[in-house]
Amino acid sequence: QVQLVESGGDLVQPGASLTLSCAASGRAFSSHAMGWFRQAPGKEREFVAAINWSSGATYYADSVKGRFTISRDNAKNTVYLQMHSLKPEDTAVYYCAARTGGIRWSPAQYNYWGQGTQVTVSS
Repeated sequence: QVQLVESGGDLVQPGASLTLSCAASGRAFSSHAMGWFRQAPGKEREFVAAINWSSGATYYADSVKGRFTISRDNAKNTVYLQMHSLKPEDTAVYYCAARTGGIRWSPAQYNYWGQGTQVTVSS
């Protein structure tokens, strides 16, 4: 049974940095793509970043490119999302997701989801 557990969400001021973690368990993820998505109140869930577990290739939404970095630690089976220069519009619940195969941008194409972690950027 696949389990994804996010952590690291917090209330921070604009301009601050924060790192989210997603601990994955239940299977080998070498053939998977791992993604971070976010959902703000009243908005649809949107793609943030993704990484191909085996190759390490990464992709980012334009809104976070240059500010966020996705990475993975094979030994810990954990995916990270480093967030810098946070803005109020980054406020959302952040979800970790996994799918077999390559990276996709649509949430509907991810099979496994974590419970989410709240990130609030406010002064």
